[in-house]
Amino acid sequence: MNWFQKYRFGKWILTLLLLAGPYVFLCNAQFIKVTDLYPPEITGEDPGRLNIYHSPEIDTLISRYILANKKLGGGMEGYRIQIYRSSSRNAREESNKIRAQFMVDFPDITSYAEYEKPGYFIVRVGDFRTKIEGTKTLYMVRKKYPNAYMVPCIINLPDLK
Repeated sequence: MNWFQKYRFGKWILTLLLLAGPYVFLCNAQFIKVTDLYPPEITGEDPGRLNIYHSPEIDTLISRYILANKKLGGGMEGYRIQIYRSSSRNAREESNKIRAQFMVDFPDITSYAEYEKPGYFIVRVGDFRTKIEGTKTLYMVRKKYPNAYMVPCIINLPDLK
């Protein structure tokens, strides 16, 4: 009697390892460690050294945060100013005209033409992380577009300066 015959569950364990093995490696490929995000850079004669001591749970939280942001489509939660929304027959042309006029009036503020089901054409402007950031711009835009208001949106990530 060999080991596999003596212990019947040995076959099941071997089969499970053979079938699940590739998936275990694929799952580990998404795990990101802090040391991967901040690799040690050695430059110059005496660069100094940064040691990061943390629990493994921090790596798990960072991985979850990165995966959650990927699901948002490369953006983050924030606010935009909505200046137009309509579902009328000529809403597409009207939204394009309003967006073009906005780009002339405020060339430094980014504008976005969006479509929302079942048939709304929307023009939103700006990328603000908080309502407070967008309030000054909102008051400035309301002088030209009095029906403008803030809406929560997925915004583009701000540029690092």
